[in-house]
Amino acid sequence: MTTVPTAQDAPTQDARARRAALDLPYTRVDDMFIDGAYVPARGTGRNPVTDPATGEVWGEVPDGSAEDVDAAVAAARRAFDAGPWPRLSPSERAAYLTRIADEIEARAETLALTNTRENGSPITETRGAAANAAGIFRYFATLAEYLEREDVRPFPFAPGQESVVRREPVGVCALIAPWNFPINLVVIKLAPALLAGCTVVIKPASPTPLSIRFIVDAVAAAGVPAGVVNLVTGSGRMGDLLVKHPGVDKVAFTGSTPVGRRIAAACGELLRPVTLELGGKSSAIVLPDADLDAMAKVLIRSSMRNTGQTCYISTRILAPASRYEEVVEMARSVIAAAPQGDPLDPATVFGPSATKSQFETVMGYVESGLEEGARATAGGRAASFAPETGLEGGFFVEPTVFADVTPSMRVSREEIFGPVLTILKYDDSAPGGGVDEAVALANNTEFGLGGLVFSSDPEAALAVADRVDTGSIGINFFASNHSAPFGGRHDSGLGTEYGVEGLSAYLTYKSIHRKAG
Repeated sequence: MTTVPTAQDAPTQDARARRAALDLPYTRVDDMFIDGAYVPARGTGRNPVTDPATGEVWGEVPDGSAEDVDAAVAAARRAFDAGPWPRLSPSERAAYLTRIADEIEARAETLALTNTRENGSPITETRGAAANAAGIFRYFATLAEYLEREDVRPFPFAPGQESVVRREPVGVCALIAPWNFPINLVVIKLAPALLAGCTVVIKPASPTPLSIRFIVDAVAAAGVPAGVVNLVTGSGRMGDLLVKHPGVDKVAFTGSTPVGRRIAAACGELLRPVTLELGGKSSAIVLPDADLDAMAKVLIRSSMRNTGQTCYISTRILAPASRYEEVVEMARSVIAAAPQGDPLDPATVFGPSATKSQFETVMGYVESGLEEGARATAGGRAASFAPETGLEGGFFVEPTVFADVTPSMRVSREEIFGPVLTILKYDDSAPGGGVDEAVALANNTEFGLGGLVFSSDPEAALAVADRVDTGSIGINFFASNHSAPFGGRHDSGLGTEYGVEGLSAYLTYKSIHRKAG
């Protein structure tokens, strides 16, 4: 077992000093954004916001009530039924989206710092959130022409008759976001919903309720009419109220598969459209000819991004037996060399788990891996920090690389959502180089969200990628493309986000039949 270096190994400012130097506009707030303004919450409860790197409470937001949800949905309903937003042309709405993008970028640094304090994502990660969010808004703005394009379809077997197909906004949308990427996983719902002409109520995850206010501020600064975008905060109960609210027309949710199942059941009963982006347990298939030096350069981004708290990352490495120890050593050396520490320190690669409960979940998986016979070549325990660092109360798990993993182990089958990498073996001496076994291992999961193939032969890699049962897969790298659909299969969700397909999720269709000419 190898000890992971920490950011404290270098003479840097301690966590307390960094936090004391911050001057963030949102820490303890009493309001929600409803009908174009921040208004006092009707609910009297409060939810703390905890810094997972220190374990200290540093913020507070209202724990909303049914009355807050009713007010937010009513505002969105009025804005949709009687307001100007759905009645603007798509190009006019696109102009607002472009202004929103500009306003988000103007708030980039305070957004990043707030995000890092909420969930412990390294500042090098969160400093990209504003630019990525702006890019999503700008991309969807380019789809205005698609919405404005006339769609007239002749009857196939009835000359002289045709149908005009209208694309109309689906209505009031409940957007429910997770804590791991609290900005971009809202924006990928918000941008297409707004371009389509929908109005929305946003409910952020309870650990990350403050950073989303910068997106709301950007919307308001861009001049979006009152009621089009609303924000409520609180526990999961608030999400339940939104999902089942009679004034909501569509639900979009990113989060865990168990919660997604409950939302799907509620929406099924209500015949309410729903988009679900849920969990994953993706695999990286390493073909025998893979360039391991090139793989090493993308390993953390592809398999341990955001301290392993990313839904699509390939946390299972499927390595050929002939190069197994070589792959294990590469992964061990890459992970062991990446510093763990204060997420506000730009030198940090691995931060804490986002919450205490998630820390406990991840440690439970680490312990189960050791008990079932996996070999920890790096990590394998909770991280500890000296009191002088200010991190001794944080929720840190050492980034862990497990070798000698078998398909039946829990760490191989279940989503961990933490800094734990598992390496399995397939027999490349079998006919076809063991590709059949590797693909079978990759598909031996209830999920189907991401994946990777590493190979020096692009055509061979593409042939393998085509056989993996997943919504997205990369060849020698993985990244999200704003213009390409992203969605999961099986227990990884329903529907897609990104691309024109993601826009279509916020549309409803009307066919008008008429005589041609």
